Amino acid sequence: MKLATEEKFAFLQLAQYIAKLDGEYGPKEREVVNEYCTEMGIENVEINIELFDLESILAVFKSAKSQKIAMLSLMVLIHIDDKYGIYEHKVMYNIAQKFHLDERQMHLFSMWGKAGSAIYEQALVFIED
Repeated sequence: MKLATEEKFAFLQLAQYIAKLDGEYGPKEREVVNEYCTEMGIENVEINIELFDLESILAVFKSAKSQKIAMLSLMVLIHIDDKYGIYEHKVMYNIAQKFHLDERQMHLFSMWGKAGSAIYEQALVFIED
């Protein structure tokens, strides 16, 4: 909810792009993306990966705060399927460079994302019918 309207739609595209990088947009990733849309109050509209332009999407995030919000949320998404592959790693590293985050910060964000995804999974177990 802390992102501006334009940033919310850019984040949705970025999240879908990241989720599809490994060629598998699985149910856990879809669920997290849907949760993000609910939190942001926007509709989850599928993007066309062929038309996706990472550079222009990243340019939408102007403030350091919105960049960090996006990065933290992406890290949860990346870790939700327990697969942080080479393609995801390369893109996240590229995003970190554009957002002026150093390797130490990236490591901390990644650890937070891993912990956040584990807590999310536990919460789902707690609320099962």
